[in-house]
Amino acid sequence: MLLEIKNITKNYNESRGINNINLEFESGHVIGLLGSNGSGKTTLIKLINGLLTPDEGEILVDGKKIGVETKKIISYLPDQTYIENAMSIKECINFFKDFYEDFDEDKAKNILNKFEIPLNKKFGQLSKGNKEKLQLALVMSRNAKLYILDEPIAGVDPGIRDFVIQTALDAMSPNSSLIICTHLVRDIEPFLDDVAFLNKGNVVIHKSKEIILTKYESLVDLFKEVYQCS
Repeated sequence: MLLEIKNITKNYNESRGINNINLEFESGHVIGLLGSNGSGKTTLIKLINGLLTPDEGEILVDGKKIGVETKKIISYLPDQTYIENAMSIKECINFFKDFYEDFDEDKAKNILNKFEIPLNKKFGQLSKGNKEKLQLALVMSRNAKLYILDEPIAGVDPGIRDFVIQTALDAMSPNSSLIICTHLVRDIEPFLDDVAFLNKGNVVIHKSKEIILTKYESLVDLFKEVYQCS
């Protein structure tokens, strides 16, 4: 099992962010981590990446406890921009190349070419959508075992979201898995194998997309039911 989340609880002062969650994700899958604002998605992602420490429970990635070794096999795209505006695209590539042993420079340049992002541009000169595409390209150019993307396409034009997601999937390492955390359920539905819905810090559904679609027309319909959206 690539990712094992065992009885994880995380409290914030007097409130509970994650409530005794248990989840398992296999290698070779694309997983949608879905939920409304405040459902616990970002807290869970930060716990997997070692940015937060659980109050109870344990997380294993490829059999390893969260720490230095798991950071080497997880490639994480946060929902906040982390690149300075003055950096050129070439400098961004060199930064990743120096920082991550598993970074594939040729793969990054190939993805950026598909995204039509010139290497001589400064990060600050890019549109919001191209900034997201650049950061996505860098993260997906690592030969990781687990990729975690937090809202990766929110600023990308709706007309090319399919292309952007498919390009990211094509760049995945063999037998790796990808977790996409987003509210854009309709856009990512075609690419998912499994789905985990969180609500108020609890797992309310964790099933394969195939099983869900035997009962629902789409994941959007299930999302509306779970979160009582009109």
